[in-house]
Amino acid sequence: MGKNRRNAAEGRRTRPVVLGGVIAVVVGGAGLGAYALLGGGAAAEDGTRTSSAREVRTGPLSADEVTATAERFLTAWQDGKVSEAAAATDDPKAAAALLTAYAEDARIKDVALTAGTPAGDKVPFAVKGTVSYEGTGKPLAYDSALTVVRGAGDGEPRVAWQPAVVHPELKEGDALVTGEAGTPPVKALDRDGGELTTAAYPSLGTVLDGLREKYGEKAGGEAGVELRIVRGKASKKAELSDKTLLELSEGTPGTVKTTLSPSLQAAAEAQVAKKEQASVVVLRPSTGEILAVANSSRGFNVAFQGSLAPGSTMKVITASMLIEKGLASMDEQHPCPKYFSYGGWKFQNDDKFEIKDGTFKASFARSCNTAFISQAPELKDDDLTKQAQEVFGLGRNDWQVGVPTFDGSVPVQSAAPMGASLIGQGGVRMNPLNMASVSATVQSGVFRQPYLVSPEVDGRKLATASRTLSAGTLAQLRELMSYTAAYGTAAEAMAGVSGQTGAKTGSAEVDGQKKPNGWFTAYRGDLAAAGVVQKAGHGGSTAGPIVAALLKSAG
Repeated sequence: MGKNRRNAAEGRRTRPVVLGGVIAVVVGGAGLGAYALLGGGAAAEDGTRTSSAREVRTGPLSADEVTATAERFLTAWQDGKVSEAAAATDDPKAAAALLTAYAEDARIKDVALTAGTPAGDKVPFAVKGTVSYEGTGKPLAYDSALTVVRGAGDGEPRVAWQPAVVHPELKEGDALVTGEAGTPPVKALDRDGGELTTAAYPSLGTVLDGLREKYGEKAGGEAGVELRIVRGKASKKAELSDKTLLELSEGTPGTVKTTLSPSLQAAAEAQVAKKEQASVVVLRPSTGEILAVANSSRGFNVAFQGSLAPGSTMKVITASMLIEKGLASMDEQHPCPKYFSYGGWKFQNDDKFEIKDGTFKASFARSCNTAFISQAPELKDDDLTKQAQEVFGLGRNDWQVGVPTFDGSVPVQSAAPMGASLIGQGGVRMNPLNMASVSATVQSGVFRQPYLVSPEVDGRKLATASRTLSAGTLAQLRELMSYTAAYGTAAEAMAGVSGQTGAKTGSAEVDGQKKPNGWFTAYRGDLAAAGVVQKAGHGGSTAGPIVAALLKSAG
């Protein structure tokens, strides 16, 4: 912080922070804050305590401790007293660095913090300020929260430091910066030439950020001035894009055309809005074009970047492998016992059902777990991995969609985890984009890498699969999915979806969740779609209606 700014902060009258409706009064010219009045004392100024002055505090935090600690931190931050604010945290060095950068790099001044009513050890607060850069200023407002904990060693209450305290979208290693944008803005268009905006399509925030990051400099635009989050190593590893928080002056956008269908995108937005934590993707199997992508939660693009166990939708891939290896055939008898033990684990079917003297088609349609896991002793550890990579193009981290994506993962496993992977558990991880691509591959017979921006725009090379299924295997796989859509676990959701159809449901158990994640993947004609609704239950009744509605809406 510059000398003049520091002197100005120290010279003006200290402003109290209102916490839970109570004003923390600040008196005198020596900068004694609310914390001192409440008994913090001089020793609190540098965040230290001596063992002779006070015993180590233990036990749950009291309401007064939470209130006083939050007041101390927020008042000091509001008045530009970075060292005092940092001393109120459990990581003064990291806090001081980010709070200093908040003023100097992010150029946020005239900060006003209004605290809300504490909820246990958590205190919400509203932030208002002004972002200024070379004579241009704009107001900034957002909400955040802090948590009070006992400090290690002395037990004194302190703010648990994390970057999200400063701004809720900051991760470890990220930076807040105001200046010329790193990349020019882009004007994203749908396939018909209409502009894509978050006002019309709320789910597209992360997609638009990704398009700007990749095509901003290539699309012919000029950068403006903005406050943005510049992602650090951890965020980049999680494939999070830099994010614009406030635009001070507009740049000149370049234009990027996408493959999104305005009607299907609007329909997808409407469908996921009906559920919490729902995500869906719609593709065109004949080309790989992505026609719609939507998430009910906005902060992270689960549809493209999620990494979740896909449950029984994985049985589409597993079935193709078993048929190829002669371990299953749709009309032949296939075991579906109540239980099957493998690798020290005892596996069972939903509600412990069994199918006596049933066919593989019946087991697939009813989603019998043991019908698949019973074949694990006949498989090599890497068989499923190879099938996913070689036929379905998954798990190789080579998709070039146009924005960041997670391309699925089917790791080589052994014993019980390998058996679990056959039914989409174990270490298998997918997202709706991956599973929509699986249905698209079955429908068309060929893996075509999904894409949001045509490769002709920038000459990038799309991923390919090394082989296709034989005609006989493909015919059986299509019949299995068609039968499931008409008579199996997907029948209720797919009722009324006409034409050439196929579907598969899935429910993925997750440790710590009362209800599984519900999955559904399907195709109709030259459309394929997949969706997931987290913590909701079986796929046929949760994600199924979303996917089926979109297949219907496309005519």
